[in-house]
Amino acid sequence: MIKKIAAPAGPSSATLETTRRTLVLLACGVVAGPLFLAVALLQALTREGFDLGRHPLSLLSLGELGWIQIANFVVAGLLTVAFAVGLRRVLHPGRGSTWGPLLVGAYGVGLIGGGVFLADAGAGFPPGAPAGAPEQLSWHGILHDSSHLLALLSLIAACFVLARRFAALGQRGWATYCVATGVALLGLMAWPDRDTVLAQLAVAIVLGWAWLSVLAARLLTGLSDQTGTRTPDG
Repeated sequence: MIKKIAAPAGPSSATLETTRRTLVLLACGVVAGPLFLAVALLQALTREGFDLGRHPLSLLSLGELGWIQIANFVVAGLLTVAFAVGLRRVLHPGRGSTWGPLLVGAYGVGLIGGGVFLADAGAGFPPGAPAGAPEQLSWHGILHDSSHLLALLSLIAACFVLARRFAALGQRGWATYCVATGVALLGLMAWPDRDTVLAQLAVAIVLGWAWLSVLAARLLTGLSDQTGTRTPDG
């Protein structure tokens, strides 16, 4: 009597559902940066009195249309926190699987804080604001600046933590990219020239978001290829 050989069992429906959720979480990291930058740039080019050469993006949260930038900060932060959850799922277990996601999540929390706590008006924006810097920071202005600092420091630390992860896996290109981004962000933070501080901040924002989006896209593609699961948009 010939025994029938059972076909190897495929992934369970529960496993596939978990994978799909992880893909969606990773996709949040791909979307967060481009969405934030696009919304901020559109406002910078259309808001009356706003000048990218004189005003930081945080000032877009003020005035009649300030709710748009507030929502931009909060949505970008929530998407980043969601990505941090997906990052934890993909990296665990292994080096960087705890601190990497925690630091990325802290970056998201800093963004949310930057939206909830408003910067102080100044440099003539919104129209009618004092021409120079505010004489004294308000409590929400202090919390806004603290949230910004939390976000930037957390992102820098995440770059170095994940660089160690990629180096341990022998992925030198990704490790180098992480280190280069972290060093560049540190350099932009430490550069003492006040005349170029807004340009430095703009470059840091773009570099940070680019790193996060590329990392998320890399993990999203890798997980999709490994499992044969379509990405959320496919």
